[in-house]
Amino acid sequence: MSVLTQPADARLPRAFTAPGTSRAMFWWLVIVALFVCAMIVVGGATRLTDSGLSITEWRPVTGAVPPLSEAGWEAELEKYRQIPEYQEQNRGMSLDEFKFIYWWEWGHRQLGRTLGLVFAVPFFIFLVRGIAPRRLRPRLWILFALGGLQGAIGWWMVSSGLADRLDVSQYRLATHLSMAFLILGLTLWTALDLRYGAQVLTRRSGLFALAGLFWAGVLVQIALGAFVAGLDAGRIYTSWPLFEGRLIPDGYLGGMPFWQAIFESRPAVQLQHRWFAYVLTVAGLLLAWRYRRQGTGAVSRLALLVPAVLIVQVLLGIATLVHAAPLSLSLLHQAGAIALFGVSGYAAWLLSRSEADGEAARAAPSGA
Repeated sequence: MSVLTQPADARLPRAFTAPGTSRAMFWWLVIVALFVCAMIVVGGATRLTDSGLSITEWRPVTGAVPPLSEAGWEAELEKYRQIPEYQEQNRGMSLDEFKFIYWWEWGHRQLGRTLGLVFAVPFFIFLVRGIAPRRLRPRLWILFALGGLQGAIGWWMVSSGLADRLDVSQYRLATHLSMAFLILGLTLWTALDLRYGAQVLTRRSGLFALAGLFWAGVLVQIALGAFVAGLDAGRIYTSWPLFEGRLIPDGYLGGMPFWQAIFESRPAVQLQHRWFAYVLTVAGLLLAWRYRRQGTGAVSRLALLVPAVLIVQVLLGIATLVHAAPLSLSLLHQAGAIALFGVSGYAAWLLSRSEADGEAARAAPSGA
């Protein structure tokens, strides 16, 4: 049997030998992806410790230097005293308490600055030296632009909590988190393309479509989780599986119109996050069954990997809920979201290649 006629999903192309592959660029994007993951986790800690509004100015360059004297710290604290979060929630906060939340936010922003350099400097070196494959250059420029846009979205989010609110807007928080995962997904997909070479899809159907739909569903669930975090809705109704004995929590609408309540009512956003998790779990298990039934090799192994990560994430979500969202469990749950998003994205990438390779194999002469 020739290579062309072997089952496509039982093999992958030899790494770094196909045209348009690059070992250096692959590992560069892996490092970029790890930085994005760290940004997501540290950003979650910043939100959960109510640290995100501690720095009230956006200074992309000069803000890299923290206060270096007692007078500098007092000046930063005085700026914080002008916003509603301090006046209505943290009045009387000591300088040491302020330093705790300041360092979380400063660390998050500093990590973002470092990520920008980790992406931009090698990117331009690869471009100048002609290493970057021509087919991937537009995608890399998109990643570069999305990184800059994400910084602006971050400040747009923070600015929403500096005047008339105690916290940032949950809409802007969901936008910021969703963009981070979109950047992560595009980075991982591009890294895999750099490792294994280009593959042109000949049709978009079957398992690839289902895998892509599941990946999108994971992103929707992550966005729903951002609404829970933005409204501190994970600290109400801490019983499971019911809402204090009820299928639908009291105050679901909260006196709001339905289309407003689903984004602004704390009971509503918690219910939606819970129930969409159930839908996603059933979908993931059915998809894993399809992987096992129709796939071989790498695809069949997804039948174990996807449900394993999915079930661990569900259990982490339940534990986080019943313990009223402590910092440690909340961060583990967020890390679980990263793992599930990465695994489901890998599944979609693998199925895109398998279907295209399968078309080529079926079209090849049997004696090739």
